[in-house]
Amino acid sequence: MAKSKGPRIMITLECTECRKNENKRSAGVSRYLTQKNRRNTPDKLEISKHCRYCNKHTIHKETK
Repeated sequence: MAKSKGPRIMITLECTECRKNENKRSAGVSRYLTQKNRRNTPDKLEISKHCRYCNKHTIHKETK
C-alpha cells in the first residue's frame, strides 16, 4: 500500500525580480526547493533569499 500524503509538501520558491525584469545581467530565474507544513502555513510562502542572477537578496515567492 502507498503511504498517505501527510502535511509536509515540496514547494518551489522563485525570485520575483528575475521574473519581471528583462534587463537583468544574465538569462535565468533563481529557484529554490524546500518543504513546508501546509497545516501551519496554508498561504503562499515569501522568503528573502540570495538570487545569483540579480546578485543580491530578493523576495522569493512560492509557485505552483
